[in-house]
Amino acid sequence: METMNTDAILTMEMQPKIEHKPTTDPQWQAVLNRDANRDGEFVFAVSSTGVYCRPSCPSRRPRRENVMFFSKPQDAEHAGYRACLRCRPQATGAGRQTEMVKAICRYIEQHLDEPVTLQRLSKEFRQSPFHLQRTFKAVLGVSPRAYADSCRMKQFKRDLQAGRNVTRAMYDAGFSSSSRLYERTSAQLGMTPDTYRRGAIAAPIRYTFADSPLGRMLIAATDKGICAIQFADTDEELEQGLKHEFPFANRKRDDAAMNEWKVSLLHQMAGQKLNKALPLDIQATAFQRRVWAYLQSIPFGATRSYSQVAKAIGQPTASRAVARACATNPVAVAIPCHRVVRESGEMGGYRWGIERKKSLLAIENR
Repeated sequence: METMNTDAILTMEMQPKIEHKPTTDPQWQAVLNRDANRDGEFVFAVSSTGVYCRPSCPSRRPRRENVMFFSKPQDAEHAGYRACLRCRPQATGAGRQTEMVKAICRYIEQHLDEPVTLQRLSKEFRQSPFHLQRTFKAVLGVSPRAYADSCRMKQFKRDLQAGRNVTRAMYDAGFSSSSRLYERTSAQLGMTPDTYRRGAIAAPIRYTFADSPLGRMLIAATDKGICAIQFADTDEELEQGLKHEFPFANRKRDDAAMNEWKVSLLHQMAGQKLNKALPLDIQATAFQRRVWAYLQSIPFGATRSYSQVAKAIGQPTASRAVARACATNPVAVAIPCHRVVRESGEMGGYRWGIERKKSLLAIENR
């Protein structure tokens, strides 16, 4: 019996004793806590195993004296460590964040008829509310709430254009009350939901055509301001484009009423600065409005890269979202998305064709 007790004691003494005492080292504390909120900020490497991990790795915690910290996985690999096959620390950067945000977006889209709060998303995706919100905004440029509102608005517009009444469209899109609906839609629709119904049925939209340096141009406006500026090779193409956005509106060609705005835009395209007082009546998400407002501040004849625009609006990782906002700009020239180019100086995309973009920039730099 005494021998057995001695063997047991010896066995216990041979096992490593790992004590997780409170520490003032924030990185080490994050490792002890398996803090997923710190994933992507650093990795830790274990000298006794030759492996590096992300802070939330579920493996057994090592001794502190065997641990080194690196800001990036590449730094750990240059030091001779290999990636943990369990937590896969290479995937903790932008790629992993993007995938998580995509999953959050899908979840929001599938639950538009329910109150999707930040706390609910936090519980569903096992992230702290602060970290989830910060990651979402860094990737997409808007908060989860703003994204949900944007999705509801798109659904609401589709239902109205399909002919559903306002009340049914309101509840199908996830709006909880008519007061909330009108509060959200007054600014984004530019008209009441009843007026916008079935593609702004009965809403008067005037338009005109003009010859421009970029070919045929259409300018359309509601009573509040210009709602569309488009380019095409023929008037028929332009009218089809306007009909697509407002399929049941009371569209009427009115050259005389639109003449002043037409002259102002043609002056812009001839190399003169645009009148900033030109009224616009456009629909946009919160993020699109921020991008478009910044584009209007870019000096005449100057350009900015997509990443520069993203940084300027406080969303440095949202370059792709900036590009999408430029591509969906409904009022060419008035909102000068042609002034946004790639980091390399190449043209990038343009809704109305690269050649038109080149022409506009050439005109502004004469």
